[in-house]
Amino acid sequence: MSPKIPATVITGFLGSGKTTLVRHLLANAGGRRIALVINEFGDLGVDGEILRGCGDAACREDDIMELSNGCICCTVAEDFIPTMERLLDRPEPPDHIVIETSGLALPQPLIRAFNWPAIVTRVTVDGVIAVIDAEAVAAGRFAHDTDAIEAQRQADENLDHERPLAELFEDQLASADIAVVNKTDLLPEDAARDLVAGIRARVRAGVQVIPAIHGALPVEVVLGVGAAAESDLAARHELHHHHEHDHEDDHDAGHDHDHDEFESFVVTGPEVSDPPSFARRVAEVIRAHDILRVKGFAAVEGKPMRLALQAVGPRVETYFDRPLGPAEPRETRLVVIGQAGLDRDAIGAALGA
Repeated sequence: MSPKIPATVITGFLGSGKTTLVRHLLANAGGRRIALVINEFGDLGVDGEILRGCGDAACREDDIMELSNGCICCTVAEDFIPTMERLLDRPEPPDHIVIETSGLALPQPLIRAFNWPAIVTRVTVDGVIAVIDAEAVAAGRFAHDTDAIEAQRQADENLDHERPLAELFEDQLASADIAVVNKTDLLPEDAARDLVAGIRARVRAGVQVIPAIHGALPVEVVLGVGAAAESDLAARHELHHHHEHDHEDDHDAGHDHDHDEFESFVVTGPEVSDPPSFARRVAEVIRAHDILRVKGFAAVEGKPMRLALQAVGPRVETYFDRPLGPAEPRETRLVVIGQAGLDRDAIGAALGA
């Protein structure tokens, strides 16, 4: 059976920076061919036109699919599932699918849709990304343009028009694997730090809370989470069962930023004697230093096979992937990715021991 194609679901209110984040992923796809599914509807939709300008082999124009018939939660059977089938049935399916929901759609019904018989064996939810407007959340508004959100609510007759944004925000956090606290540059440094800490206290264990500016996150952090969220619905407790919508018109959509806020480095060490103990040590170091990702390979004493390691937050996966070549060094080599300011010496000493 062919491996499932990973899909990333991106949620967040109008102006939070979803489209900017998607453009950044496309610009830094690293050879991946990415297909986009955009939940457009009403008269406010502009994301499709913004993203069609990507002009890159990573995302050709026919890789952008728009769902314009209303709420992605309400149109699963007649709109979302057929769209996914068209993508999956192509002679050359995409390497990764990114789904940008309209801002007021609840993520849970969409995640559940990945268990539909037509697609359950072919695609998996790699991760759910909640993009947060730091300035708006700090002010208690949750979105910078509430009038535009109200107009979007009224444009879809299927919506509950009374559901407060605060409750929808909690639903987004409940479903998230990564919470991106965007636009932190618009807050004083101490206020941004307090907001990140407050959100970190509200999400379930293992969810990464990452401050960002203009959605500029390393692709290795956003894609490849491996959450299989459709199989983990019980942990993503939905607080409310109504849904509403907005659409994003992000004024920073064309802004490019580099990754000064993030760093990566390589740690090398000797062979591993006990893979389970090694995996536990990696998880402990990740928790102690708030590391985002660790990935790499290790030789295991007395074993001809190479041990591969992938860690997203505190979740560590190891497996033997192939025999080591005769000229390959029998060592451990790990790439560490995190926010700038990591204690490289301490991390290196702990992982390379």
